[in-house]
Amino acid sequence: MASTGKLDVEVELKSEAEKFWHGIRDAATFFPKAFPDLYKNIDVLEGDGKSIGSIRHIHYAEGYHVVSSVKEKIEIVDEEKRTLSYSVIEGDLLKYYKNFKAHLMVTPKGEGKGSTVKYTCEFEKASEEIPDPHLIRDFAARNFQELDSFILGA
Repeated sequence: MASTGKLDVEVELKSEAEKFWHGIRDAATFFPKAFPDLYKNIDVLEGDGKSIGSIRHIHYAEGYHVVSSVKEKIEIVDEEKRTLSYSVIEGDLLKYYKNFKAHLMVTPKGEGKGSTVKYTCEFEKASEEIPDPHLIRDFAARNFQELDSFILGA
């Protein structure tokens, strides 16, 4: 029987929560332009790419990521609490994990004091030999740090 697990990371940000949240929400158009070394493109297949039920097909840059593409379905969006959850529904990642869900929450630290983003992934391994998805968690953390720097430089 394959095991399930959960990994999380919290990243301190210098940018304000609202600006960072908008960067996350506009990932389909924003990420490939801001981070061409990480993302080839992100296609919105259903919905607007931001709302519940939207499906995004993410194509990663060659040679960088363990997987070349995934399809994600947005399951939860709460604009007020700045939370977003999605499931991977198709793609290379599902060779390693039967189920993979991610949740993120952006929290302000106070006026002019930046914010934090917490990323949690829940997974079920396809087999016991598969490692926990530390690479994916670390990739997300790197994305958050780079998005923070990009927003501050904009």
